[in-house]
Formats: sequence, C-alpha cells, structure tokens
Amino acid sequence: MYVGNFNLNNLKRLLICNVVVIAPFISNNAIASEKNWLPDTVQIHGFLSQALIHTSDNNFFGTTDDNISDDFRELGINGSWRVIPDLQIAMQVVWRDAGKTDEQGLRIDYGLADYRLYSSEESLLGIKAGRVPTPLGLYNETRDVASTRPGIFLPQSVYFDRNRNTALSGDGGYLYGEQNTDWGDFSFHVGIIVPRAEDPDLLNQFARDLQGYGDTSWVSRVNYEWRGGEVRLAITYAEFNGHFSPIPDSFKLNEGQLQYKPLIFSAQYNAEKWSLTGEYVFRGLRLNNFGLFPDSDTTGQGYYLQGIYKFTSFLQGMVRYDELIWDTDDRDGNKYAAQFGRPAYSRFAKDWTVGLRFKIMPSLLLSTEYHRINGTGTISQLENTGSTKQHWDLYAVMLSYDF
Repeated sequence: MYVGNFNLNNLKRLLICNVVVIAPFISNNAIASEKNWLPDTVQIHGFLSQALIHTSDNNFFGTTDDNISDDFRELGINGSWRVIPDLQIAMQVVWRDAGKTDEQGLRIDYGLADYRLYSSEESLLGIKAGRVPTPLGLYNETRDVASTRPGIFLPQSVYFDRNRNTALSGDGGYLYGEQNTDWGDFSFHVGIIVPRAEDPDLLNQFARDLQGYGDTSWVSRVNYEWRGGEVRLAITYAEFNGHFSPIPDSFKLNEGQLQYKPLIFSAQYNAEKWSLTGEYVFRGLRLNNFGLFPDSDTTGQGYYLQGIYKFTSFLQGMVRYDELIWDTDDRDGNKYAAQFGRPAYSRFAKDWTVGLRFKIMPSLLLSTEYHRINGTGTISQLENTGSTKQHWDLYAVMLSYDF
C-alpha cells in the first residue's frame, strides 16, 4: 500500500530544504559581492539537490518501499585559486545524505594543489596532490554534481552509489598530461593514493563492528578525444587495497584484506541532438583472512548502454540498459545461494531506465526517472535487512541547482 511520509520536523532536513528553495534567489548576488573583494583568479561555485524516491519493493536511499522518501540530498561548495600561473589550489566541501548508505553529513570531497610542470599550445604535463578526485571511467570525477550526471543516478554497474565516497576521491597524487595532435587529443593520469574507506555500506558488506583502512593503491587512465569531444574513448585500470579490523570486544573476526581491481573500457559519441555512451568493466575482487568466511577471488562484470536525445534546448530524454554480475562463474547466483543461504538474485542486477530532464532555468533542473529492475545486486543490505523482491520498480524525481 502506498503511504506518503514526509518527516520535515527534523531540523536538519528543514534547513536543507530551505536552502534548496532560497539559494537560486541569493546565489547570484552573493557571488557578485564576493568578486568585489576576492582576487580575480578565485572562483567559487556550488550545487544543491533534493530527490524524492519511491520503490514498489526493496529500499534505495531511504525507506522507499511503498513509501516516498526525501532522504537523498546533496549540498556542496567548491572554490579554486590560481595562486601563480602554474599553481592552482582547489577544495570542495559537501553535505550529503543518502539513506543509511551515507549519513556522515559534512566532509571534504577533495582538496588539492595542481602544479603545471610544462605547458605549451600542444602539450601539458602536471602533478596533483592532496585529496584528489579519482579518474575512473567517464563520469567519476564529476559525479558529485547532479547536473553533470546523465540521470539522477549513474549506471550502478560501473559507479556504485552506495560506495560513492570510497570511489570519488583518494589521498595521494597523480602525474597527468595532455598532447593535442592532428589525429585527436590524448591524455593520461597515473597516481598513487590511499583510498577512503568511510562508506557505512562498504563495512557492512563484510560484517558489522569493523573499522576500514585504505592501503597504498594506484590508478591509471588513458583518454582519447576527437573533434573536441565528438568521440571520447578511455581505458581505466586501478588496484585498490584496504584492510578491515574488528572493533575490540566484538565477535571473533580476523583482520582481513581486500583488493579490488577494475578494468573499464569507455566510449561515447556526441552528436548535435543526441549522444550514445557505453562502458564495460571487468571487476576483480579478492578477500583474504577474514575468518568468518573463506578466502575468495572472484571476477565480476558490468556494462551499460545509454542514449540521450535533446528534444529542445530545455527538454531531453534518456534510455539506458545497465547490467551487473558479481561473479562471472556464478552468473545466476545459484552457487552463492547454496553456500550462504541468501537469494540468488542478490548477485546480479539488470536495470532498464527511462528518464526526462527539464531545464526550468539555465542552472535549475528537474529530473525524473523510472527503473524496472531484475535483481538486488546494487542495493544496500543496511537498508534491506528483511526479505527482498527480485523484480521491482524505482521512481525518482530530483530538483538540482548550480550556482
């Protein structure tokens, strides 16, 4: 049975909702006044969004099963300052709520120094250090801003929203470069980082009462663009390492190690009125020494194909098919179900999505989405502690504003 439940008595929610409403009217004046006293090389921007989500079964970013949840919102402020021509510093602070998968409130998404070692009309070589956005695929570095995402949610087979903070950025540094040629533009990133391990769902996937730590890891990506982005190609390979320790006095659990190795192939074609995007990921996952469950070394896969069409300058539509398989040697999940007694359909997710986006004002967007999903491989166990359903629907509406 459908039940509308808006608990706006919570002061935190009320504050954010008020900010969402009034920010479009005050932001331009605020930024204009900032320019009167800030250096010309300083830029300050921000974004905010509020979503309403309903599902026919299962929960996604709040209590959404036969309910409407307003428990998904984002508010961010970012700034940059070009201190000298070759040195820029930047930081972004975010307040985010996404059901039980993200209740940590305020945090620094990134804070870095970017120094150009060499630059010319055709070439660029530089380094970034600090807390740096992680270059994974086509969307990860900009996934924090709702207007840069092709829909309300990114394809979950490649970009897990329940572990968004771990994927978004890491502490370390990258060497990066660009080379413009008559055959297109080439660029690369290669870096050593310590990934963040602060997503509640990441810990809950193994056991409760764990503390996660990132270990030395590395990330690399090579990009190619033709005609200023008409064609975009990328290959990403990374190795993320971490370990998890039991909190004292909890149940018997050893300190375990995790190694996650994604290999992502990305392609996108952008025409005047439409675009077509596809990404495919091989995902290696190794778990060792936890004790409560045997060591494992599995290979999963995910892919999506997405089309976007611009009907007018104010209205665009999106269609996407997104599929996730946790273990290619157990694609239907039957082996997993027999071993652990959990639903086989929790090991995959096949998601058909259609969506519309309206540009109410140049920086104010209204996005709507409908998902028909087979499987629960992308939902959080934190929000789904009881029984789940294999076939389910998800409806979402989001209002977002950039300033």
